[in-house]
Formats: sequence, structure tokens, C-alpha cells
Amino acid sequence: MKTTKVTLLILICTVFLASCKTETKKEPSDSTTEKTATETTTKQGQAFIQDDEATPNVLNIAISSKDHTTLVAAVQAAELENALVNAGPLMVFAPTNEAFDALPEGTVENLLKPESKDALANILKYHVTPGNYSKDFLKKFKKLGQSNGVDVMVTTKGDDVFIGEARIVASVPAGNGIVHVIDKVLLPPSN
Repeated sequence: MKTTKVTLLILICTVFLASCKTETKKEPSDSTTEKTATETTTKQGQAFIQDDEATPNVLNIAISSKDHTTLVAAVQAAELENALVNAGPLMVFAPTNEAFDALPEGTVENLLKPESKDALANILKYHVTPGNYSKDFLKKFKKLGQSNGVDVMVTTKGDDVFIGEARIVASVPAGNGIVHVIDKVLLPPSN
């Protein structure tokens, strides 16, 4: 009986070992490894998932707009892509390229430098409010609490709604909120 158990155990081990496949993996070249490591490091998170079926989120709307290339470059430089694709709802006040061009010369270039990442993130967060309110509904507010913890004033002149000194010129509904296109860059008050 003992011999039968030992024989059975040896047979099971032999079958198990024989069924294991041995594969030789070819190591990728150094340039492929570096590229893959870089892509993994810089392209992680929900912002980089491809989805052609869902309603575009606020980031997708900005990316697909030819009038918001500077804003998209700023969001990427501040590494805030993943914040703009969360469930929200988010109101993003999106300055146009012309609004960025109206800033003093060299401002945008300086903000896009790696050493200015925190200052840039603070400015961009000043353009985001939790909620999903239409332009007309915003007329009911005196101020909004922005994502950087600072309030911005809301004023109206006729049918125009101003966030700070920026006028809302268009609104685009998004899957996770709304994008209000504005004609000026909002700069948070300095402390």
C-alpha cells in the first residue's frame, strides 16, 4: 500500500512537471525598454484610456478643440489630465488660445517650464469648480469656490455672465460636467 502511494505520487509529479511549458522570452532591445518604461510612467491613469462610445469628458472636449491647444498643453505640463476625467461633476472655465495670447509676453512659456509646475497647477485649478451649472444658472451665484480653494466672483451684465473678469462665450456639455469657454485667463489673487 505504501509503495502504491509513493508510485502514485511520483507519477503525479512526473505528469505535472512534463505539463509545465518552458518558454524562452526574447528580451526587447534597450530602446524599446526605455520607450515602454517612459510611456508607462507618463501615460498612466484614466485620462489615457481610449473610449469611443461614451460622451466626451471635459478633457476630451478641450483636446478636440483647436481653440484650446494652449490650455491642453498647460494641463499636460501640470500633469492634471487624470483630475479632469474623474466622475465629477466638474465645471471647467476654459480660456481660449487668444486668452492665453493676451497674457504678458513670456508668461505662458515660463508657466510651462517644469520648475513652474506648482504655480501652473494652481492657476489651472482656479479654472475648475465642482458642479454642473448652465450659464443661466450661474447668474444666481455671487461667487464660486474653485478647486484651488480660492473663491472667484460671478457677475452679470445683461445676458453676459462673467467669472472673475472672463466672459463665458460658449458652453459645451460633457460626460462629467460642462466646459464654459471664456475669453480671459483667470489668475488667482496673490496671497
